[in-house]
Amino acid sequence: MSKDIYSFYELVQSYNVKIPIIQRDYAQGRKRNVTICENFLKALKDSIVNDKTINLDFIYGNVEYEVFLPLDGQQRLTTLFLLHWYAFVKENNADDFARINLKKFSYETRLSSRRFCEALFDNTVSIDSSAETISEQILDSKWFFISWKHDSTIRAMLRTIDIIHYVFKDVDNIWESLVKRKNIVFHLLILENFGLSDDLYIKMNARGRLLTPFENLKAEMQDKSTKNGWESSRNEIDKFSYKIDGRWTHFLWQNFKKNNSVDNAHMNFITTIVMAKLSTGQILKGAERIELIRKLNENNSYQELIKYIDEDTFNYIYDSYELYCDLFDSDSSPLLTIDMWRHEPEKNLLYQIFLGTNTSYTHKVLFFAHTEYLRRNSTIDQTKYEEWMRVVRNIVSRADLTSDGKRSDIVRSPETFYGAINLVNELAAGCGDIYAYLSVNPVSSAFAHEQVKEEIIKSKILTNTPDNKELIHKTEDNELLRGRITFALECANYKNSIDEIDFDLLAKVQTVFENYFNKELESSNLEFDKLRRALLTIELNGSYCYYNYWWSYWYSVCLKVEQVGRHVALVNIYLWRLHIQKCLNL
Repeated sequence: MSKDIYSFYELVQSYNVKIPIIQRDYAQGRKRNVTICENFLKALKDSIVNDKTINLDFIYGNVEYEVFLPLDGQQRLTTLFLLHWYAFVKENNADDFARINLKKFSYETRLSSRRFCEALFDNTVSIDSSAETISEQILDSKWFFISWKHDSTIRAMLRTIDIIHYVFKDVDNIWESLVKRKNIVFHLLILENFGLSDDLYIKMNARGRLLTPFENLKAEMQDKSTKNGWESSRNEIDKFSYKIDGRWTHFLWQNFKKNNSVDNAHMNFITTIVMAKLSTGQILKGAERIELIRKLNENNSYQELIKYIDEDTFNYIYDSYELYCDLFDSDSSPLLTIDMWRHEPEKNLLYQIFLGTNTSYTHKVLFFAHTEYLRRNSTIDQTKYEEWMRVVRNIVSRADLTSDGKRSDIVRSPETFYGAINLVNELAAGCGDIYAYLSVNPVSSAFAHEQVKEEIIKSKILTNTPDNKELIHKTEDNELLRGRITFALECANYKNSIDEIDFDLLAKVQTVFENYFNKELESSNLEFDKLRRALLTIELNGSYCYYNYWWSYWYSVCLKVEQVGRHVALVNIYLWRLHIQKCLNL
């Protein structure tokens, strides 16, 4: 061990000083500690005014690669740093060498705290003895990010700056007393080769703070990016570490803050992107990839998430943050006006991703489709955007039924999420005009094959006879059909070619579905009962009570023939068509 007496300025001349990430936030400037902070500063003022030395006792820590990491003394060092900044600015110090030295003090607990410390020296702040506070001027400055208000360390620093101003505004030659006369000193105790682990920091400093999963992840992402040179071509202010504590967090605070915290919103966003990129990338394969997707869907704070962020995923996350910030800044983010059924987004899909709890696989697929459109189209065409989202909606909400009669989303497992993401990723090549794309391009993905085949048929209809667009869309939007309209097309004479379709008849069929099959069974509407009684006459495995719930009206048409028996399926379809024909003649 080595022991010596230092002033604060001598310390930063000798070392870079970093408050370790495991330490708690700066607390000396908190509201409840105002009296303690003020008394401490008055004691420092007394030593300066009376030109006497005050010793602040021991400050000890470790030195790694010429960086001093304080184990104890964080609060005193931070207050001394702010006092030196105040003296530097108040006395109009133009010494760039001194400025560089003082900037060697930084915080690692939050990147925003570090950026604020740097910004104090990189921007102009005037000290007016007649002003009551300095913090108001800082808060109103263009360089101060609004999101910084929510960093507890920065809030405490601003309060301390105001207390310093209150105590020292009438004191002259503060800088000379601090730097040249060295009126304020402390014992520096360096624990050499002691191996200060995070556990030791916590045990020796019971006030050590636990970081949120997001704080850990962003530190890991910054570290991984630096080590691998992913941002070597970017300027410092354009790097991930600067953006995540500046513009991106400001964007979340403005639009998606909940319970005064945005950390969870960040984790939701990043985890959703990692899930999608795992599906399209090659980091993992097979069962291991599927299991990780399941874990991430259940836990947005998965401890080993950083292992699955490669350069491509890192850049996708970076670009997506920038994309959504730009859209909200310009107030041009597209809104979905089409019916999304059970997955109706609040305002837009971002709200469900950033703020949702237990966000479904389907929501995440829709968000990926939404993001891909925005990434691939520099100009947003609201019509083309909604056509793209309509196709994806139809695919992920197709009429699958469970044994209890509830219609489930097709995307309800990590396996189907993987398949849906890869299908969307393939179709995204034509998201700028999805109908034109599907009408001429084959689809290689086998996921949701039957629904994709139907989307291709509808795309050919809409590119060849665009006047039928409203009719097709109204048919798709039916509560019972929900995007799967092959049966309605067959009722209008479709067999193998779109040229066979009688669109006048299809319009009448659509009206029947809208009037009679677009809501739950009501006692005032006897058409349901008539069809139900006919369906109940069909025996299946010795039972006649098969059709006793809402979606069972559509059961025989939606399920594969082999699932209910070919003869049952054919009879049911026949009864459906007879009933629709009867409705057409009403």
